[in-house]
Amino acid sequence: MRINADFTKRVAVHFDETEWVQSPAAGVERKMLDRIGEEVARATTIVRFAPGSAFAAHTHDGGEEYLVLDGVFQDELGVFPTGMYVRNPPTSSHTPATEPGATILVKLHQFDSDDRTEVRQPIAGEGRVDLHRDGVEDVRVERWAAGEAVQVDADGGLEVFVLSGSYAEGGETFGKWDWLRVPPNGSFQAVAGPDGAEVWVKSGHLSQMI
Repeated sequence: MRINADFTKRVAVHFDETEWVQSPAAGVERKMLDRIGEEVARATTIVRFAPGSAFAAHTHDGGEEYLVLDGVFQDELGVFPTGMYVRNPPTSSHTPATEPGATILVKLHQFDSDDRTEVRQPIAGEGRVDLHRDGVEDVRVERWAAGEAVQVDADGGLEVFVLSGSYAEGGETFGKWDWLRVPPNGSFQAVAGPDGAEVWVKSGHLSQMI
């Protein structure tokens, strides 16, 4: 399976314009943003878990990072409410579940094989909140004021996911849970909407894909 798999191109996925697709696990649906592979895949996905749903125990050979967008997600390592960012490196394993239900943004099989960095951090705060940074990538949450003009370095590629508010870029308006991927050596110049914008940003990590 290949979805938005040409990393030389700008890609935008608007949450309200895409359908939920049932996964092999009962009570688990997803919106695939990009994907290379079948059930074991390099993937960026919005996943919705019904109350009481769970996945079987599994190991993340290529690592996993996720942000809890709604509800409460949990596993043997903790309980993660809305606004928690979690990074599980290669070789880690868990049995994820949710009692009240949850929606997460998750990225799979996108770690360096030697990466062993674990992160469990809330995104709450003022302005920019740094979540993870290494020699390849920079992951953070940024908050832009209403009408603010924003320029973000996209030399190594860029992903921007809207948590709240909105922004305009490239002739498009991006609102809650919309996702934009800018290819390496691209550009990102945006203007925040009337209520400002809170966005999850990941940059510098896409050069290896082209």
